[in-house]
Amino acid sequence: MKILLAEDDDRLGELTVHMLKKKTGCAVDWVTTGNDAFDYATASSYDVVVLDWMMPEGNGRDTCARLRKMGYLGAILMLTAKDALQDRVEGLDAGADDYLVKPFEMDELLARLRALMRRNFIPLQEDVIRIRDLELQRTNQIVIQGDQEIQLSPREFQILDLLLQNKGRTLTREVILDKVWGLDAEVNLKSIDAIVKLIRKKLVPSDSRELIQSVRGIGYKIDA
Repeated sequence: MKILLAEDDDRLGELTVHMLKKKTGCAVDWVTTGNDAFDYATASSYDVVVLDWMMPEGNGRDTCARLRKMGYLGAILMLTAKDALQDRVEGLDAGADDYLVKPFEMDELLARLRALMRRNFIPLQEDVIRIRDLELQRTNQIVIQGDQEIQLSPREFQILDLLLQNKGRTLTREVILDKVWGLDAEVNLKSIDAIVKLIRKKLVPSDSRELIQSVRGIGYKIDA
């Protein structure tokens, strides 16, 4: 199980991450802004996204609405100190599946998360992704271009898979680092550039265009 927590209160965030890992054994990613929550939620599959209402760079309600507008199907739980009926209505109308008012007991949060997980919002990922003359087989860890199998290292495969899952979206180097290695890994961001360069060397450009496009100063993307 994977949970994304978006909470800008450091103390509450640290406690919540600790308790979630201890009580559920789930993998937990923690971000502190609405924009980061949007980027992480759309770059990976989570069983539940927990959004604090009051955050910088995009509050929880607006982030929830953005996710639903772009077709995000995962479960979303809103955390907030706003307890007025109209506030709850706004949160649910924005696309949240549940609503928990601060301060809350950790046991209640865990119970609500278990209930949302049982509803299994996340669709199964495609086992095979095709784009242009390229085919990526996730289960077999195989990449085929035309009629030739391309030999990729595990890291090269992970990065290509991540970019293909997010066709049309720019992924920052930080997001790629987190999803492939984890933010705690002692990996230089330049390592991502080096691996992308190796992937490009192994793939034949289609119509004189590289499959993986560089977005200057930000990261990489594959056009939809």
